[in-house]
Amino acid sequence: MPIKTFSLMLCLSLFLDACQKVERNPPDNRFDDITLEARLHFQHTSGVQGRYLLAEIMGSGGALFDYDNDGDLDIYLVNGGAAAANPSDSANKLFQRNADGSYQDVSKTSGLDDPGFGMGSALGDFDNDGDLDIYVSNVDHDRLYLNNGDTSFTDISVEAGIQGHGWSSSATFCDIDDDGFLDLYVATYVTQEPLQACADESGDIDYCAPNAYRGEADRLYRNNGDGTFTFIGRKSGISQKNNNALGVVCFDFNGDHRDDFFVANDGERNHLWINKGDGTFDERGVAYGTAVNLFGDTEASMGIALGDVNADQRLDVLLTHLDDETNTLYLSTNDRVLTDATIQSGLGIPSIPETGFGVSLFDADQDGRLDVAISNGRVRKQPGNAPSPGAGILDQFRDDYAEPNRLMVNVGNGKFADWCTVFDPFCTDLHVSRGLLTGDIDTDGDLDILVMNSNGPAQLYRNTIADKGGWLQLRILDPTLNRDAIGARVRVKAGNVWQVRPVIHSDSYLSSHDAVVHFGLGSALSADEIIVTWPRGERERFPPLKRNQMVVLLKGQGKPVEVEN
Repeated sequence: MPIKTFSLMLCLSLFLDACQKVERNPPDNRFDDITLEARLHFQHTSGVQGRYLLAEIMGSGGALFDYDNDGDLDIYLVNGGAAAANPSDSANKLFQRNADGSYQDVSKTSGLDDPGFGMGSALGDFDNDGDLDIYVSNVDHDRLYLNNGDTSFTDISVEAGIQGHGWSSSATFCDIDDDGFLDLYVATYVTQEPLQACADESGDIDYCAPNAYRGEADRLYRNNGDGTFTFIGRKSGISQKNNNALGVVCFDFNGDHRDDFFVANDGERNHLWINKGDGTFDERGVAYGTAVNLFGDTEASMGIALGDVNADQRLDVLLTHLDDETNTLYLSTNDRVLTDATIQSGLGIPSIPETGFGVSLFDADQDGRLDVAISNGRVRKQPGNAPSPGAGILDQFRDDYAEPNRLMVNVGNGKFADWCTVFDPFCTDLHVSRGLLTGDIDTDGDLDILVMNSNGPAQLYRNTIADKGGWLQLRILDPTLNRDAIGARVRVKAGNVWQVRPVIHSDSYLSSHDAVVHFGLGSALSADEIIVTWPRGERERFPPLKRNQMVVLLKGQGKPVEVEN
């Protein structure tokens, strides 16, 4: 750790001049907190009572999706459930968006008021009936909820063969065997034994690091196509390694049109599971350059974001990490190896004192370049942070672990600058933040931010950035499967610049979202070229589209494009 920090400081002078030349944005470039205005009344609780049990501080996440198919995004928030003092008030919550922009709690009527010790969620239409089902990861028994299509859900965990137990963290649905049905990967963290607290260097009681516990093996389930799943973890190779997994994304990382898994491990080498096409996977994190950072150090990886940050039409990976490390950016190369480009990106130095969890690569100002939003919150006390006289347990929890979030603007060529100002509530609100999602909450075309806080409120931030560019939103559907084409890749050309987006549900930290892809078009009046690469490799070109609209693209309705060798 000290070696990395020292090396980074040596490199700081190489980029300091460039950073100083980036002008601060004016106060009208901001995200406004509209939580109260939207009547999003939610309080996360995990049973913090001064025992310093690790699970108390790690959650939680949620989901942004249109559960009732009325055209706007509803919000699902995961809670601490039975770990809290009053389980009936601390179950997971589903909030339905009303026509006036407010939210109402429909948890009980929907059937999604899961009472477990919640961590995260994963969306996916696993039965191909046209609506999104949801998997809830818990610190014990996970739950799979089937969307009934009538604004209600049914817990089918037992019938479906889900054997979730232990401490699950993130999860993701994708089709690993090209049979048209979404399979399920569940990342797992550590055992909960021994139930203990630890001490910091000064002897003060604190949460233990994950290396105080034993890591567990992730789980992989094959969708049988009849509403049930079969555990194939050991057969596939996935469950033959124990790890401290917190984040997972599913996408084709090596260009063979088969879904792979990138796993963010806390304090251990990250895993990149490459799909061999025969039901088994090879772990190739070292070979692909993502197991460790530039200096060969393992890091405490939490959240994951995918996106092309330098406009080379290849998807890059951004990982969030612990304080005294940096958030790490891996750039994809021509030979599909990823290289650590953190220092030259400008993302490293500002993140050293922060502990990042949720993360999104999104075009906040719609200029055609992906910006970064990160939710921060410590997991260990700062040296010299004395207890506050008279503070209650939860107040002391926030005093010890709360941090401001971070917003970084892409200034071109994969370089970023600090975009936070004292006028931006997203950057100045102090909470112990965990999950983070971006989505078009108010259907005005731009992307807003939802943050989930540990033992605090969920917060909704409206994008009020002035002078934004145009936009285009695309939903990519495969009518033969009756669902989103998860694993597809969308390329859009506006002006002289190509952009690319992955069609996925799960990323960030413990969180998932609808699969609509958003493009900022800048001053361009239209997207002149649109090419979709479907999950099995077929490519189609769709007609140009004017800016500022949401359009559904159906497989088979574009013109086939010959695949280049």
